[in-house]
Amino acid sequence: MSLQTGLYRHYKGPEYRVLGVARHSETEEQVVVYQALYGEFGLWVRPLAMFAGEVELDGKRVPRFAFVEAEASVLSRP
Repeated sequence: MSLQTGLYRHYKGPEYRVLGVARHSETEEQVVVYQALYGEFGLWVRPLAMFAGEVELDGKRVPRFAFVEAEASVLSRP
């Protein structure tokens, strides 16, 4: 499974910049490396399957992270 880099919005509202997909050194599980675009701009990792998965919100299935725009657009933001 692949994932486009760029801006994503978490189903709870915050935005994140996906830097890429990496592989866990022990299990070889694919993980998404992403950065919060708020607060201290921390770096995070999450299993790719979980990142690309869905959650239930108000009785509906929605993406955990929804793609917003491509990498070039994110880098050119003020």
